[in-house]
Amino acid sequence: MRAVVFEEFGQEARVCEVPDPVPAALGVVVRVEATGLCRSDWHGWRGHDDGITLPHVPGHELAGTIEAVGSGVAHWRPGDRVTVPFVCACGRCEACAAGAQQVCERQTQPGFTHWGSFAEYVALDHADVNLVAVPEELSFATAAALGCRFATAFRAVVGQGRVAPGEWVAVHGCGGLGLSAVMIAVAAGARVVAVDVSAAALRRAESFGAAACVDASAHPEGADAAVRELTGGGAHLSLDALGSPVTCAASVRSLRRRGRHVQVGLLPPAAGDPAVPMARVIAWELEILGSHGMAAHDYPPMMERIRTGALRPHLLVTSTIGLAEAPAALAAMGTAPGAGGVTIIEP
Repeated sequence: MRAVVFEEFGQEARVCEVPDPVPAALGVVVRVEATGLCRSDWHGWRGHDDGITLPHVPGHELAGTIEAVGSGVAHWRPGDRVTVPFVCACGRCEACAAGAQQVCERQTQPGFTHWGSFAEYVALDHADVNLVAVPEELSFATAAALGCRFATAFRAVVGQGRVAPGEWVAVHGCGGLGLSAVMIAVAAGARVVAVDVSAAALRRAESFGAAACVDASAHPEGADAAVRELTGGGAHLSLDALGSPVTCAASVRSLRRRGRHVQVGLLPPAAGDPAVPMARVIAWELEILGSHGMAAHDYPPMMERIRTGALRPHLLVTSTIGLAEAPAALAAMGTAPGAGGVTIIEP
């Protein structure tokens, strides 16, 4: 098969021929019809994640059709249209038994623990635990955008964040993840303040219903003061959807008393630990929460809201490229801020 491969961290990847994958006994091989280009892929390419063995094929947001199934798979057949969370769970550990597959103790992640979906085919393990059916009316491009950014944002806002109608929600970082959070929070009846350094990204956030936008480039120490002013004392819920020491701390400082911070954006170790204002966390009884993807069994409420049109993730897809363009697009994610949205690769 053709795949995007890098042999050194931070060095340009290339498209080349590699062996086709084969399914594990409990796994499947999926023909990749669409896969998202995500900042998490950039972090992996830069070497910010432990456990990546070189040479490597990135890619973790995907949708496609099952090409082959392992002998122990019970519920899936070749030709089925599927997507998958970026955290693939084992289904047997203590966390999985509690329904928390997104923090599985033996999780695998395509594009990180093994070769991913910037390829014509990808192998996925424990198919009966992890695969999600894609209805015919949902395009593969839209379904691919669900696996990491949209599903992650849904759980961060609705599950971990416990958003309620009328609340103020601050979203720090309006890339694909942040714009998903804006859309989901607005659909839940919240008032959203979008924060980013890109005017184009903020315009997209406004088009998705954000009540106010803050240009973070005008606030180099953090945009929290502007958020507190706009919200009359601070957000009820604030998310760091970028992942940096500055945005993490600003998100916490954006909160009103008894507010909730959800850390969704990955914090690369090279950037150092964020200086979280713990004195305020104590005095104001703030909640600090993490959010790491969403288990496959939690997809139905999200999929139903997509079916009814309450959520429209297809609006997040801003461009589509082929495998040949993927290496340059991956490298470019670390440069100037973009316009937000999701780039889809169609192998």
